Amino acid sequence: MKNRQNIAGPLLIAVGLLALGLAVKAGIDNFSHRDRVVTVRGLCEKDVEANQVVWPIVTKEMGNDLPTLYDRILTTNEKIKTFLTANGISPDEIAVNPPRVEDRKANVYDNSTLITERYRVTNVIVVTSSKVKQVNELIKKQTELMRQGIAVMADNYEYPTTYSYTALNDIKPEMITEATKAAREAADRFAADSGSHLGKIKTASQGQFSIVDHDRYTPYIKTVRVVNSITYYLED
Repeated sequence: MKNRQNIAGPLLIAVGLLALGLAVKAGIDNFSHRDRVVTVRGLCEKDVEANQVVWPIVTKEMGNDLPTLYDRILTTNEKIKTFLTANGISPDEIAVNPPRVEDRKANVYDNSTLITERYRVTNVIVVTSSKVKQVNELIKKQTELMRQGIAVMADNYEYPTTYSYTALNDIKPEMITEATKAAREAADRFAADSGSHLGKIKTASQGQFSIVDHDRYTPYIKTVRVVNSITYYLED
């Protein structure tokens, strides 16, 4: 009996040490595998049409008598508003800004001896609308105002026509999915080239969405962009 106990004791200890060794090895292997990762980025770009436009219609009047200029501005404003409403723009999409009056003789940078018209008045009517295509057509037709004696200042750098896209939340989920899919495909290729397989995701971060003009000639077409960054574990 004593011999059996003497043999069983060391045997149990040996088995325990073996199990402990295997567990330690598995832990070390698992830890080493945890250090094997790949970080990839997934890009998704989407072209969308702007759904809002802000169109400033700029006119200027010059003269020496302010009351007369005021009357001319009122007449001009009425003609412009009539032109807009006759072409489908509703009154609540039209805003008339206060006129900006410049006394040229009070401007030290002007040569007052050459000034024949003292006052320069800048008048701005702003159209803010979701009817982007309709407004674009009107921008092309604004020369019709010249027939009524109205000189519209086209392509004024102080008052540019701007387009925006406000429905980002509608396309966000789809774009995030596409960016994540692109990242996964890139990670799969890397794993295949290195003789590994992809494991679970270690970390993931979503980049900010950006909205820019598609190009300088079509500002009403916007490019929406997002980049996801994902780190995967690699397994044998």
